[in-house]
Amino acid sequence: MFETLKSDISAVLERDPAARSKWEVMFLYSGFKAIRSHRRAHWFLKHGHPFIARWISQRSRHKTGIEIHPAAQIGKGVFIDHGMGVVIGETTVIGDNCTIYQNVTLGGTGKETGKRHPTLGNNVLVGSGAKVLGPFKVGDNARIAAGAVVLSEVPPNATAVGVPARIVKLNGVRSETLDQIHISDPVAQALCRLEQRIDTLQNEIKELKSKE
Repeated sequence: MFETLKSDISAVLERDPAARSKWEVMFLYSGFKAIRSHRRAHWFLKHGHPFIARWISQRSRHKTGIEIHPAAQIGKGVFIDHGMGVVIGETTVIGDNCTIYQNVTLGGTGKETGKRHPTLGNNVLVGSGAKVLGPFKVGDNARIAAGAVVLSEVPPNATAVGVPARIVKLNGVRSETLDQIHISDPVAQALCRLEQRIDTLQNEIKELKSKE
C-alpha cells in the first residue's frame, strides 16, 4: 500500500502544475486524501470488516466531498483533481494512472445487478462533470470530455464527447495534455467536410458552364 500511495503522490506532482511539494499533496489535497482513505477502507472490506470499511469511506466523504465505495478497485497513480462531487460506485474498476476531475460520476443506470458500474482502463482522463453510467469498459488512453454522458463502451485511444457521448478515435496516439476543451467534435468535422465538398462541386459546375 505504501508504494501505491507514493505513486498517487507522484501522479499529482506530475499532472497538477499547482502542486509544489509532496507535503502539500499529502496534507492539503482532498483527492489524495480520499484515495488514501479508500485504500484503507478497501483493505478492511477484503479482510471481513465491512462496517469499518463503510465508516472510513463515509468519514472521508464528509471531509472531502468525494464518495468512493469501499469495494471499488482503484489502480496506482490515480489523480482526482479538485474532487468535490465525485462519486465512484461499488463495482467500479479504475486502472493505473487515470485522471478524474470534479463532479464526475462513475455509476450505474439502476437497471443492472451484479457488475453495475464502469471499468476504466489505464491512462484514462474523465473531464469535469462527466457521467459514465453502466457496466462497460472505457479503453486504455481514452478521454471523456467535460460534461459528457457516456452510456456505452469507449474504445482505447478514443474520445467521448457530448450528451449522449459520441466517439472520436485518436489513431492510437495517447494525448499527453489534460485539455478538456479543445476536443474534436465528429459532427462538426463531418459538416465541415460536406461544406468543402459542396464548394468543390459548385466550382466544378461553374467551370463546366463557362466552357459551354
